[in-house]
Amino acid sequence: MKELVGVAAGKIWLILGKKGETTIPQLIKSLNEDDSIVSQALGWLAREGKIESVIKGKTEYFTLTKAEHETYIKTQKEGL
Repeated sequence: MKELVGVAAGKIWLILGKKGETTIPQLIKSLNEDDSIVSQALGWLAREGKIESVIKGKTEYFTLTKAEHETYIKTQKEGL
């Protein structure tokens, strides 16, 4: 289970790096994963300080922190 959540966290990190602000339903659809796996993966990323959330109206959006987004851009430039 821990490995599944870790893999999902990595995929979420890539999605947020590419798309920017994203909601949980969008992540569930993109990953084709159970909502509990997505929630646990978001918690993992949050504990590591890699994501932040903002509420707009009644919707919560997740995004990479500024530092993580810079890391994402660097990895894309280096082809990692």
